[in-house]
Amino acid sequence: MPNIKRRTALAALGAVASTLFAGAALAQQTVTLRLHQMLPPQATIPAKAIVPWAQKVEAESGGRIKIQLFHAMQLGGTPPQLFDQARDGVVDITWTVLGYTPGRFNKSEVFELPFMSGSAEQSSRAFQAYVETFAADEFKDVKLIAVHTHGPGLFHTKQPVTGLESLRGMKVRGGSRIINNMLTKLGATPVGMPVPAVTEALSKGVIDGTTIPWEVTPSLKVTELVKNHTTFAGKEGLYTQTFAFSMNKASYEKLPPDLKKVIDNNSGQVAAALFGKAMDDGDKAGREIAVKAGNKITELELAEVQRWKRTASTVETDWVNEVKAKGIDGAKLASEARALIAKYNK
Repeated sequence: MPNIKRRTALAALGAVASTLFAGAALAQQTVTLRLHQMLPPQATIPAKAIVPWAQKVEAESGGRIKIQLFHAMQLGGTPPQLFDQARDGVVDITWTVLGYTPGRFNKSEVFELPFMSGSAEQSSRAFQAYVETFAADEFKDVKLIAVHTHGPGLFHTKQPVTGLESLRGMKVRGGSRIINNMLTKLGATPVGMPVPAVTEALSKGVIDGTTIPWEVTPSLKVTELVKNHTTFAGKEGLYTQTFAFSMNKASYEKLPPDLKKVIDNNSGQVAAALFGKAMDDGDKAGREIAVKAGNKITELELAEVQRWKRTASTVETDWVNEVKAKGIDGAKLASEARALIAKYNK
């Protein structure tokens, strides 16, 4: 009997030791997360948002999380495939444009409507709050780190755009179906393509101009390829695009609790604001490059902007009718989006 008790005690001690050892091993676990995105490393979001985010995560994890960065689609695929690369575990984290997959993020599209928002930081905070409240189901297949927008969208063209009439017939790049519909209403000929394709399309004459924010113009050499830029008086830009910074669910779930907390602490509003501010700062830098290059910057006056707003207003009507057919109250969502933008702009 004493031998049985001794063996039982030893077995219990062994189990405790094994549990403690496993816990200690888990606590020392180092994880490498592969992050994939479409732009060159010197572009605003990689340089001023993704890299700082990765460095912060690595520091707060005590070096136990390593972020391995892959820029400019180094791991293969195309920009429209990035969201699914995170969802499917091809990589661990991706950053991409939601509008590259038309019809998939129907509720989130509301932030792309013409003259919806201005400052990227405030708009990104509003978009994050909007998605958490009204569109979380569209991101159920990933661990969503954050969503965000860019700053005021504008035209960069070979010939000047000084009013609605001068836009007519121009082949202009659009980055989503909503923006392409808007370009059609305004009289342009939309040409859809991901942003990395803009440089070649401009240089080869495939397009006469492009809609992008100031921040991405330096990395795409746009101010060298065109000499005209058209902005809009007022707080809102012509349009904005929406972005998602997403993590594979399984990659997140297998992290120990303390490392999950590091990711969580760098998600949501914190990350949305980081990415939005990077966009705003990038807009200032991009515009300054155009000024120094001697390019012509035309700001349309409020009276002319009102003409554009009236012409583009049917884009929202089209969108409301389209999503209504999918059981979505688009008018309500547009109202909620504007209320959040106003809240975060205070």
